[in-house]
Amino acid sequence: MGFLKIEKRVKTSWKVVFGVSLLSIFLAFFVIGFVFMGYGINPIKAYVEILIETVGNVYGLTQIIWQSIPLMLCGVGLLLAFKASYWNIGAEGQLLMGAVAATWIALFSGIPAFLMIPMIFIFGFIGGALWGLLSTVLKSKFRINEVITTLMMNYIALNIVLYLIHGPWKGEEMRGFAYTNNFPDAACFPTIGVTYIHWPTLLIGLFSIGVVFMIISRTKLGYEVKVIGQSQQAARYAGISYFRTIFWVMLISGGLTGIAGAGEVAGVHHMLRHPDQVSLGYGYTGIIVAWLARGNPLAVILTSFLFGVIYVAGDVLQLSFGFPFQIVNVFTGLILFFLISSENLMQYKISLRRGGG
Repeated sequence: MGFLKIEKRVKTSWKVVFGVSLLSIFLAFFVIGFVFMGYGINPIKAYVEILIETVGNVYGLTQIIWQSIPLMLCGVGLLLAFKASYWNIGAEGQLLMGAVAATWIALFSGIPAFLMIPMIFIFGFIGGALWGLLSTVLKSKFRINEVITTLMMNYIALNIVLYLIHGPWKGEEMRGFAYTNNFPDAACFPTIGVTYIHWPTLLIGLFSIGVVFMIISRTKLGYEVKVIGQSQQAARYAGISYFRTIFWVMLISGGLTGIAGAGEVAGVHHMLRHPDQVSLGYGYTGIIVAWLARGNPLAVILTSFLFGVIYVAGDVLQLSFGFPFQIVNVFTGLILFFLISSENLMQYKISLRRGGG
C-alpha cells in the first residue's frame, strides 16, 4: 500500500522557490475568478481584457512602469529589513515622510534651482530613514516590537500630511482644495515623453537594487544581516551587534522608501496632496513585493512589475467592468495569503512511499 511521507528539505532550490511562488499566484488568481463570477463577469473575459489593456499596448506598459517605481523602492528596502528578520511594516509612513521632506525642499527651503532635484532625493531619503529609525530606537531602549511601532507610525505620518495640507502648507493658489502650492519647475522631475515615468527615480530604484544585492552578497553588513536573520542568539555569540546592524538596515530601508515618496510628489503630482493620492498603498504592497522576491533583490524588478500590472489592472476593471478600485486590495490580499500559506511547501516535501502491508 502507499502512503504520504513529509520530509524536511535539506536545501530549498531556486526551482522550488519559483514553482511554489508561481503556484501561489495562480491559486490567488483562480480564487479571484470567483469574485468576477459573483459580479456576473466571465473570468476569462476579464483576464483577457486585463492583458490587452496592460501588457498588450504601449500606454499600458508605460503605466505599469510608472506604478512599478515606488513599489521597486519600497520592495527592495523592505527586503533588506526582512532579511534581518526585522519586520518593518511602516513603509507607507516612511514613504509619506519622504514626500513631506521633499515638499519642504521644493517649496520652503529657498535653495538654488540647480540643487533642487538632488536635494529632494537626499531629503526624501533622510525623511524616510529618520521615520524608520524611530522604531529601532524604541526597540533598543524599550523593547517595543517593531511590527507595532512601524505599523502605528504609518497613521501618525498620514495625519501629519493631513495637518500640513489643511493647515500651514495649504496652498493659496489652490482655491480651497487641501493641496500645497505647485512645485516650481526646477523641483519637478523630468519624465519620459508625456508619460508619468520619472526616469531619475527609476534609475535610482534600479541602482538601489544593485546596491542591496551587493550589500547582501559581498559585504560584512550583509553577512551580519543574514546571521541575525537566521538566529539572534548565534549573532550574539559571533559578536555581532544586533542594534548596530538593524540601525544600518533601517537607515537604508526607510531611506529608499522615502525616495519613493519624493518621487511621487516631485515626479507625478508636483505638490503634496492627500496621502491616499500620494500613495496608492505602495508601502503595504511593497511588503508583498519583498515577500514574493524571496530574499533576492534582483527579483524585486520582476515582482514590482507584476504588482504594477495589478495596479493598472485595477484601473481597467474600473473602466471596463465598473469595479471599485479596492479590487486591487483583494488581488494583493489573496496573493499574500497564498504566499504565506505556501511557506511550508518550501521547507518540506511530500512524497509517496510504497510499502507492503
